[in-house]
Amino acid sequence: MPPLPVIAIVIPVFNEEAVLPTLFARLSAIFGAQPALCAWRTVLVDDGSRDRSAALIRDQVAADPRFELVELSRNFGFQAALAAGLAYARQADAIVTMDADLQDPPEVIPQLIAAWRAGAEIVRATRRTRTETGLRRLGFNVFHGVFGRLSDFPMEPNSGTFGLIGHDAIEAFHQFPERHRFFPGLRAWIGFPTTDVLYDREERAAGQPQQTLRRLVRYALDGLFSFSHLPLRMLTYTGVFVAFMGFAAAVFYAARRILNIETAPTGYTTLVTIVLFLGGVQLIGIGVIGEYLGRVYDEVKQRPLYVVKRRPGGPR
Repeated sequence: MPPLPVIAIVIPVFNEEAVLPTLFARLSAIFGAQPALCAWRTVLVDDGSRDRSAALIRDQVAADPRFELVELSRNFGFQAALAAGLAYARQADAIVTMDADLQDPPEVIPQLIAAWRAGAEIVRATRRTRTETGLRRLGFNVFHGVFGRLSDFPMEPNSGTFGLIGHDAIEAFHQFPERHRFFPGLRAWIGFPTTDVLYDREERAAGQPQQTLRRLVRYALDGLFSFSHLPLRMLTYTGVFVAFMGFAAAVFYAARRILNIETAPTGYTTLVTIVLFLGGVQLIGIGVIGEYLGRVYDEVKQRPLYVVKRRPGGPR
């Protein structure tokens, strides 16, 4: 009998003490219900949690060897923790990536595996519905709507971290050297046969969202500037438009002067408006260029994406 495929579930964790007991129970139930499906591994990456998350994971690791803990030395961010988990689980036949908050139900994992076995190297868990409301829901809708139009590479707007990648795709991920990562974009960029599994996004099992508005905005900017040159092109288009309008205005007033048509003197309000408009365009341009330049600066420093404090088997 051939060996069972190894499926690793990679889950970044940051201050999820309230959610972890439910997460462990639901994952264990899936493992028990699918004993002949595959060999299970769950790699939980503690991203510098300040609560008892790491201690709870250690207790679970001691009780069930299918769970493993990788501790980072501090909070490096979700994308860095995800990269650490992907690197640690690299030898698996396939990796399922998901959040710890249980908004992405682990009960969908068997469907992801079935789609992978049917021939897809990348399986995206695509949201049929989602439970966020208010400002967060509006922000998500605006981001996906704008990003889909600005990106140089098309991506599924209703998919996020949740999904499965096969071994060939895993190896492709380890060829990316960049620090500012946008996982859904990278997953789309590498290609490979891809399919979707629809699911309904749930409420958090407990606790409060750990992704603050600031983190979400930074994540959105990483996605935009990593996969689109359109902001730079828009600066060029704006410059051409402003130059054209200035040239047209110069021709207009020169023609009136040549034809001896009386022209009213330019007022203070008009002058201030033009100066502020041009100054605003220039500052926006400097800001956009600065965003790209800052990311180039981070890349050329070649600092590690994360630092591991402790992994299975002892300290690093």
